[in-house]
Amino acid sequence: MNKNYYAIIMAGGVGSRFWPVSTTEFPKQFHDMLGSGETLIQKTFSRLSNIIPAENILILTNEKYNDLVLEQLPTVNQEQVLLEPAMRNTAPCILYASLKIKKQNPNAVMVVAPSDHWIEDEKAFCDNLQQCFDFCAAENALMTLGIQPTFPNTGFGYIEYDKSDSNPIKKVSQFREKPDYETAKSFLENGNFLWNGGIFIWSVKAIINSFEEFQPQMNALFLEGFDSYNTNKEADFISQNYAKSENISIDYAVLEKAENVFVLPATFDWNDLGTWGSLHEKLDKDENNNAVVNATVLLNNSSSNIISTSKEKLVIIDGLEDFIIVDKDNVLLIYPKSKEQEIKGIVAKLKG
Repeated sequence: MNKNYYAIIMAGGVGSRFWPVSTTEFPKQFHDMLGSGETLIQKTFSRLSNIIPAENILILTNEKYNDLVLEQLPTVNQEQVLLEPAMRNTAPCILYASLKIKKQNPNAVMVVAPSDHWIEDEKAFCDNLQQCFDFCAAENALMTLGIQPTFPNTGFGYIEYDKSDSNPIKKVSQFREKPDYETAKSFLENGNFLWNGGIFIWSVKAIINSFEEFQPQMNALFLEGFDSYNTNKEADFISQNYAKSENISIDYAVLEKAENVFVLPATFDWNDLGTWGSLHEKLDKDENNNAVVNATVLLNNSSSNIISTSKEKLVIIDGLEDFIIVDKDNVLLIYPKSKEQEIKGIVAKLKG
């Protein structure tokens, strides 16, 4: 395996659209959402370790999930777990991890990947990743893996590339915000739009140069701690300074400003498992398109529902179509799938 290859797994999210199963105390990346025998973070780590030395895989997460990470990834050392003392979106944590990696190996090429995506064809994923690593090792490039859209999804951002570009790796024209349904339909009809899956690849040199150019203040903040990185002084520096960084995504902070952004249209199947509806797509279903997690069910005149409860729970439903039914601890959720994006707002209201 190439010792210059590194990975950053982002595992700090709460996954509130999967409430009440995914909670602040135990988010979805630490659950076996599909009954595969492995949690989502375990699957992600295993997939990346097919191409990247396991000791070069760093996990970025919130302080409160440190024990969960070490419990679920027993081969990982504490030094590989980067703890965020405050929620500051993706740009600060990526810069922090990149500077740590630079100090260890200035020739590194890295992938940044979410911890909660589902990819079945792992060989195709590794082949695509290798293609990106080769490109980024040779070029001053910021890369992303674009997902071929299968329907006009309004829950994802999109990546637009030049239609006339016949190269396998395309120059990105622009990133587009989550569209309304009609706009998403037009994106699919145009044929040169991909879903932004949030998987990024670059050399440590290229990404740090980009932060120097586009985020000089953030870069200066984290550079102050460079001498402490990978030493016993690192934790103190991060706890005192991390919260001073701006709360901003890597897309806004760097990618939308840079001219050297490229995309490889992915050849693997992908699901971001962002909502109950996306989980419904991946689960086995009965003849009426109902998906069941753990529960014992008796269904009548009911279709296209997802039902998730504890194993001993008997659920009897009549006359429901396209609903999310989740029974977890002291919460029962019965909610239309068409409104699943609103669940995040409900969780925020309950906390408020």
